[in-house]
Amino acid sequence: MSFRAVLLAAVLGFGLAASASAQSFPVTLDHAYGQTVIAAEPLRVVTWGWANEDAVIALGVIPVGMPFQAYGGGDNGIHPWIEDALAAAGAQTPAILKAAEGPPLEQIAALDPDLIIAAYSGITEDQYALLSGIAPTIAYSGAPWSTPWQEVTLTVGKALGKSAEAEALVAKTTEWVAAEFARYPRLAEITFASANDYDGSMAVYAPLDARMKFLTDFGMRLNPSVAALAPGDDAFYYALSYELFDQLEAGLFITYYEEQSALDEWLLTPQAQTYPPIARGGLAALVGTSNVAAVSPPSVLSLRWGLPTYLKALGDAAARIN
Repeated sequence: MSFRAVLLAAVLGFGLAASASAQSFPVTLDHAYGQTVIAAEPLRVVTWGWANEDAVIALGVIPVGMPFQAYGGGDNGIHPWIEDALAAAGAQTPAILKAAEGPPLEQIAALDPDLIIAAYSGITEDQYALLSGIAPTIAYSGAPWSTPWQEVTLTVGKALGKSAEAEALVAKTTEWVAAEFARYPRLAEITFASANDYDGSMAVYAPLDARMKFLTDFGMRLNPSVAALAPGDDAFYYALSYELFDQLEAGLFITYYEEQSALDEWLLTPQAQTYPPIARGGLAALVGTSNVAAVSPPSVLSLRWGLPTYLKALGDAAARIN
């Protein structure tokens, strides 16, 4: 078994070992569309959105259905850390829900779920109502696609009757993540900004973005220019013209690319070659679809798989800044 698989097995074992402390039902969960009451311990769980299945599996429950993850999931739509976790648990692969703009209602209903978890998602109120007609459904809290991994894990834990296990797992994972960040003390000394070249402008990740919140949670500082240039405070990214790109100030500039060739091509563009943080050596590029997916945003499982690679890219860039 690979080192990454061993780490994932340890997470799974932790979630399973902690199952001795039973949680009573019913439980009530608040979310963006109201409240959901779960009357009894769920036995057939379906997930929808991003990384919800990660928390479910980490807590020792194998969903009966989970979405096809087109980004980073390969041909089978399953992220590599999920494949490792299923193998560590000796579990069969759940049914993979069809990739679609909205939840595939007929396929979900056919799985006869007693709980649908979309704690990190962008489901609409209409979609929530339709899903709730199949089984009790947990929607996101706050804004769509913005729930931090800690909250997702705790929400899933409460829904599964494993609140104590979820709290312990978040604490254990947070401790490990903090120790990993501590290996790169320079990261706490400089500010950062993050963007990708997209559709004729720079797509800047705003403070609301879960990827940015993850980094700031562990001591990194988002440059004030990121918020100052934003047209509002209700989106997780915004478009910034190439002409204004140099106003996005930072010591460290973080960007994400699926392939090295695409990054190399962008680095030859005028906007990249004249951007001050890059000129000073502060480019931190995370390359590879699975690597990017593991932190976009992270989950309690994907952190163990992808964080060391991510932090090395950030740390190496921080060390180069002149």
